[in-house]
Amino acid sequence: MNNAFPSNPFGGSGFGAGAGGPASALFEAMDQLRKSFDPRPGGGSRMARGDVRSAVLSLLAEKPMHGYQIINEISERSGGSWKPSAGSVYPTLQLLADEGLIEAEEQNGRKTYSLTEAGRDVAAESADTPAPWESSGHRAGESRDSARFNALPKAGVDLAAAAAQVGRSGSPEQVQATIEVLDEARRRLYSILAQD
Repeated sequence: MNNAFPSNPFGGSGFGAGAGGPASALFEAMDQLRKSFDPRPGGGSRMARGDVRSAVLSLLAEKPMHGYQIINEISERSGGSWKPSAGSVYPTLQLLADEGLIEAEEQNGRKTYSLTEAGRDVAAESADTPAPWESSGHRAGESRDSARFNALPKAGVDLAAAAAQVGRSGSPEQVQATIEVLDEARRRLYSILAQD
């Protein structure tokens, strides 16, 4: 394949969507950017196993959901400060099923979970206490303004998406100008951190 813009690191005539191509490298870089904003283990917003259990019961008290919905709902309700992993949610769902508190029904290849009568009783017992996502910031000792902090990862991902667009359709000159802008932005960000 003859590349029309050999100096374009993203593949000049297309985005190079094949595995290992320029597009996969860019998406991997964007994923790393997103993950760099994820809370670090032991860094405060990791929730205890009981909190996952409470959150699942609380959500299923509202309506039946599948595991992916539960994960996204917790993330949304916590303002993005807590997004439990599938590795914590699915074992919790299995445990709750083993305890007879939830049951699963397969629909369109997905298991949808709902509370049993016993599960509704357990969920009702804790209905007066705040849901784990409502107090996660307080319990984690976070004093940052959550809305402002959540805007930072979005701005970074938006910037990466704009760079990707230049990579897909920009000329070699536009790509070079973009690299210079990004280098300058990086330097300015570090200078912000260096200020008193």
